[in-house]
Amino acid sequence: MKILNLGSLNVDKTYSVKRFVQPKETIQALKYEEFCGGKGLNQSVALARAGAEVYHAGAVGEDGKLLTDTLKAAGADIRYVEQLDGASGHAVIQIDEAGQNNIIICGGANRRIEKSYIASVLENFEAGDLILLQNEISNIDFAMEEAKKRGLLVAFNPSPADEGVFCCNLSLVDYFILNEVEGKILAGIESEEPQKILSALKEKYKTASIVLTLGDKGAYFYDGKETFFHDIYKVKAVDTTAAGDTFCGYFIAGLAMGLPHDEVLAQASAAGALAVTKKGAAPSVPAREAVTDFIKNYK
Repeated sequence: MKILNLGSLNVDKTYSVKRFVQPKETIQALKYEEFCGGKGLNQSVALARAGAEVYHAGAVGEDGKLLTDTLKAAGADIRYVEQLDGASGHAVIQIDEAGQNNIIICGGANRRIEKSYIASVLENFEAGDLILLQNEISNIDFAMEEAKKRGLLVAFNPSPADEGVFCCNLSLVDYFILNEVEGKILAGIESEEPQKILSALKEKYKTASIVLTLGDKGAYFYDGKETFFHDIYKVKAVDTTAAGDTFCGYFIAGLAMGLPHDEVLAQASAAGALAVTKKGAAPSVPAREAVTDFIKNYK
């Protein structure tokens, strides 16, 4: 199975702070760093480091060489990445002393991806392959529909969970990978209770499998027949920026390898845990060998 990740590529401008800035307040950053990121890039790096055959599609600006070099170095195939005039996407990230973050995204080239480009990329994939989508690029609704017409499996990480998500025909999705906030928005309920979110999502999207991540409360897999839960691996968090993307990439890689869902959930959880122990987005994504060793030696 080939995996096409049609996703964002961002430069992450990261500010370490004692606490998050409040309205009308100016604070001094403790440190400033730049990293490669974007949900698409992070997930492709995770897929590649997990051992999957992943092709990244998306767009960078004239400043995007570092982004494509990062993907290539991780082992992702970048033949479909296009360069557009102007700036690449970027994100402004605050990280507090507890390792928590908040993020502002500027789309740049990510929001100028055209339907004709998407169609041309999809010509290289066939039934049984998988497309992974997030909500940080333009025309994901078109990508979802075209991929499904060609018989691809559709995995969707609906982040950010804004109006762009609901422009898509979500009945086409085979795998939702989302957190509890995104889950309750898509489910249309107020409750953040995991079982209620899982049930409501499955009721709305009957053919989809649901992967629900709960931060420090673990993760669920539910397909209407099987339910698996995996608790967190306890580690000291330094930076949570890429934890969800690492989990997502490792989960999709495990599916592509045909592993049982409970094993896939365990590996994705371990990879996400390792990711929070290092700073940065793409640089924090662990290799498969590190994940295997971590699980083996975890106490």
